[in-house]
Amino acid sequence: MATKTDAPKAQLSGFQLYSRFALAGAVCCSVTHGALTPVDVVKTRIQLDPVTYNNGMIGGFKKVIQAEGAGALLTGVGPTFAGYFLQGAFKFGGYEFFKQQFINQFGYDTASKYRTGVYLASSAAAEFIADIALCPLEATRIRLVSQPTYASGLVSGFGKMLTTEGIGAFYAGFGPILFKQIPYTMAKFVVYEKVAEGVYSIFPKKNMSDGLQTVVNLGSGLTAGFAAALVSQPADTMLSKINKTPGLPGEGTTSRLIKIGRELGLKGSYTGIGARLFMVGTLTAFQFAIYGDLKKALGAVGGVEIGK
Repeated sequence: MATKTDAPKAQLSGFQLYSRFALAGAVCCSVTHGALTPVDVVKTRIQLDPVTYNNGMIGGFKKVIQAEGAGALLTGVGPTFAGYFLQGAFKFGGYEFFKQQFINQFGYDTASKYRTGVYLASSAAAEFIADIALCPLEATRIRLVSQPTYASGLVSGFGKMLTTEGIGAFYAGFGPILFKQIPYTMAKFVVYEKVAEGVYSIFPKKNMSDGLQTVVNLGSGLTAGFAAALVSQPADTMLSKINKTPGLPGEGTTSRLIKIGRELGLKGSYTGIGARLFMVGTLTAFQFAIYGDLKKALGAVGGVEIGK
């Protein structure tokens, strides 16, 4: 009597595959950024008011709590969660999509040979699209953090900015956000891929348990996060500054950026780097761990890996 065997699962493709990549990316980014909102609040305060917040991250936490209460550490959690849900969907889903397009265009062997360029180009293209969605919500978050009495939350803050300053206010920081997020994402993905590739060249992935693969994702993500934070810190500081308050009448975005850059200097542009290294390293590590596990849970296993 013949025994019944399970048929192999069909590999996903097209919208079914990339929608799952996008969902996994949306969840991993929104959860990690949302959870680290208190660190982001302190980091932003240090960037915007280094005279008051002048004794590091721990000291910054104490000052915020003493002056405004512990609840202030969750200022901007709404736009943070919403903004990075959208950004994560486009970033991770777009990265996988564009990577596949390069493979389709040049062939697997060529894409694998020049995979660093594929990683960089795919992540840059995905991040550009993601930033269009993120920018209005990031502008709202920074306004809420820098001006605690501005509005009570995401909906009221977003509505107030729209009615009093117009849609242009949401994109005043689009230049800085591109200069911040595109190098950040390029460093994030290429360093992650290279570190993971190095580990798997010694300890083959096929021989690893799911738990050990999660550990590799955490370690690779932590290293990637440190690299990404260092690369993107100056633009992150400028983004905080330009979204703190509206521009003067007749003052353009470019002239504001030039003025802020001159005021900051190189040293000033790295204000708050300690808090940001902690924040970005931690969230990037957990992003890749969550993303990897969610992809498996959702059956999104049809992506092409081009690492050696």
